[in-house]
Amino acid sequence: MSDQRHRTDVTHVAHQGGPPARQAVKVATATTIGGALLVLSGLTLTGTVLALIVATPIMVLFSPILVPAGIAVALITAGFLASGGFGAAAVTALTWMYRYFAGKHPAGEEQVEYARAKIADTARDVKEKAKEYGQYVQHKAQEVTGTA
Repeated sequence: MSDQRHRTDVTHVAHQGGPPARQAVKVATATTIGGALLVLSGLTLTGTVLALIVATPIMVLFSPILVPAGIAVALITAGFLASGGFGAAAVTALTWMYRYFAGKHPAGEEQVEYARAKIADTARDVKEKAKEYGQYVQHKAQEVTGTA
């Protein structure tokens, strides 16, 4: 029972927030700021609706021109950006290759050497397996032709 009474007292003290004058200032400040923000949001909504009312007939009249023009501008912009990106990637790759072949140790050289060694090992393994399989097929063919 005393534990519940203690919780109620703590909750009551926490919600008071201090002296009455300070609490009144907090309430007045919060009300003023909240009211100002509410008025600004209303003005913004009103301005947006008015702009939409004015712009809608213009957009409807010019949409046969604006929509294809917008699509064309978007495609042209995408093309220029892609072209620039591909050009930058090509210059970077060529610079890296030059540095690699010139022996200047560019970043990632170890990975290229590791990949080269892995590819060579895999090619050697495939060659050996192909040779073994060829011998196996030749042996089977000899068995079939010898018994038939």
